[in-house]
Amino acid sequence: MNVPDTLKYTQDHEWIRVEGEFAYVGVSDYAQSNLGDIVFVEVETQGETLSKGDSFGNIEAVKAVEELYMPVSGEVIEINPALESTPEVVNKDPYGEGWMIKVRITEPAELDLLLDAGSYIKLIG
Repeated sequence: MNVPDTLKYTQDHEWIRVEGEFAYVGVSDYAQSNLGDIVFVEVETQGETLSKGDSFGNIEAVKAVEELYMPVSGEVIEINPALESTPEVVNKDPYGEGWMIKVRITEPAELDLLLDAGSYIKLIG
């Protein structure tokens, strides 16, 4: 499994990459691998301010449909436009082109509660 050490992770298998006051969020390589072929990503929370742990959308694969959860509190300011026509990009590049949302972080201290790469690797075993 690919687990970049430049990201933070949740126990629900989302990752977050912070860039100043903004951050990109997606699902980990482990999550996309377990889900299988991703066929649809639904995010209808653009413009909403959500709390850490709130659902920001759903990801649908051949095997299952799973909710997506906010790793930190923030305002969803952008949804990856590529996901509408090519959701399989999440399988091909989960940490790059497969990002799901861009958020404006409202509670930066919550980042300290997330897992670093080493802790996430222990979680997924």
